[in-house]
Amino acid sequence: MIKNIREVSYLLAHTNDPKEIRHFFESILSRRELKDIGSRWELVKRLDEGESQRKIAKDLHLSLCKITRGSKELKKKNAVLKRFIERLNK
Repeated sequence: MIKNIREVSYLLAHTNDPKEIRHFFESILSRRELKDIGSRWELVKRLDEGESQRKIAKDLHLSLCKITRGSKELKKKNAVLKRFIERLNK
């Protein structure tokens, strides 16, 4: 499984076309999986903005466990999620 994630990561890193990346995700993931990824990304952005975990859980219908995971990841030294949010906000 790790090898497959490395391959996908490599391919996405060498693709400069957001449309092509979106189509890739739509081809390989179910609607539910796409929704889950979207919710996870939304919760990370809201946490970064300082929104409370309970409000996020209520608004997005997510467990506090998922939100806590996102919070822990954001707090890590050199957090990749934080770097991605910074790129998005440029």
